[in-house]
Amino acid sequence: QVQLVESGGGLVQAGASLRLSCAASGRSFSGYNMGWFRQAPGKEREFVTLISWNGANSFYTDFVKGRFTVSRDNAKNMLYLQMNNLKPEDADVYYCVATTGWSTEIRDYAYWGQGTQVTVSS
Repeated sequence: QVQLVESGGGLVQAGASLRLSCAASGRSFSGYNMGWFRQAPGKEREFVTLISWNGANSFYTDFVKGRFTVSRDNAKNMLYLQMNNLKPEDADVYYCVATTGWSTEIRDYAYWGQGTQVTVSS
């Protein structure tokens, strides 16, 4: 059982930065690979990034590579997404996710947060 709660979303100007946080419950947090998906209005939810249980490995979608950085602090049961040089097309609801596998597919993630809204103005 894992419960995920995102925070840190908000309204920023294009080119600015935001740091999203995800607080996870449970003693087994370190046993899961963790990541982020996002969803824009009228579009399908899409994969953003994934980080391994020990933080040693990470994977990003090409669109955010070089701008976003995922990290985790297992001692604090926290997952983070540092977003730099934000663009209007990054204005989505961002979801924290957890999986026992290694996948970019929605169906492979057992646990989802409620989402946090990121808005980027030009």
